[in-house]
Amino acid sequence: MKTLTLHVIGMHCSACPVLIESELMDLPEVVSAKASLTHHHVEVTGEFGDKTAAHIAQDLTEVVKRHGYTLSPERQRRAVKWGDFALALPIALAFITLFILLQKLGIVNLVTAGTVTYGTAFVIGLIASVSSCMAVVGGLVLSMSANFAKEGDTIRPQIFFHCGRLVAFFVLGGVIGALGAVFKLGATGTFLLSLAVAIILLILGINLLDIFPWAKRLQPTLPSFIGRHINGLRNVNHTLTPLLMGVATFFLPCGFTQSMQIYTLTTGSFWTGALTMSAFALGTLPVLALLSFSSLGIHTKAQSGVFFKTAGLVVIFFGLFNLINSLVAAGIMAPLFSV
Repeated sequence: MKTLTLHVIGMHCSACPVLIESELMDLPEVVSAKASLTHHHVEVTGEFGDKTAAHIAQDLTEVVKRHGYTLSPERQRRAVKWGDFALALPIALAFITLFILLQKLGIVNLVTAGTVTYGTAFVIGLIASVSSCMAVVGGLVLSMSANFAKEGDTIRPQIFFHCGRLVAFFVLGGVIGALGAVFKLGATGTFLLSLAVAIILLILGINLLDIFPWAKRLQPTLPSFIGRHINGLRNVNHTLTPLLMGVATFFLPCGFTQSMQIYTLTTGSFWTGALTMSAFALGTLPVLALLSFSSLGIHTKAQSGVFFKTAGLVVIFFGLFNLINSLVAAGIMAPLFSV
């Protein structure tokens, strides 16, 4: 029995440790695995025979590399790929320009009295669905599909999963919105929570750029045991398991989901909260549906520097936009993007 601390390259968010631990724990020779986003390493205990640390790291990398991770016994020097910005910057600027133009035309109204509209929530869902934060959900979907496929059941589990997810985001989003009304946040409370959404989005965007490792420590997250328990559902082959997994994804440690949940609390309305979280869930649906109904592994193809830097710039834009909206709603500054 050996215990090794292996350094991890490719971590982006709080979902990464859950995904890495899940993949490694599926190996028969691994007894335990504990990953840390803060230190970018994973502590692995298992029966590895006479293999060297380098050999073990190489073998374990084969398991996690499809998610964009590499394990090494030695700390690797991080090299920021600044060249990726040559493509990422113009793509992000084109997207942002189009989005502002649509908002000016009233097609996608980003802000109404400082609120996040359903269109905004949908776009954030699209970004989240192809980021590493959603890789853990994609891994759950693929694993669940494989388990049920062994018994010839390939369609029903996926339908149950997506239906459970959409219903959960609608109902639980409504509950969070209603709680906001019960607590009567007031102007100050709404401003502070809106400010929190902006800050979370800024942190998420900076982390997606992958140029400031220290920023990952700033990202808020739910306790990791929640993600591990939810991930354990994927191996339970029961008719209702996909439905329960879809519901459980509402509680997974994804910063994008948490930012929308915090905003929903400020709405003070069951229906607004329900529809906002539903719009976010619908934004994640296309990619997750493709993952579950095919073996394309889209979440692995998206693991490129250009893509993440583009997504990071767009998310930073959303963060700044929400920050401005919060200040506008509080009467601190005049609106910059009024229709």
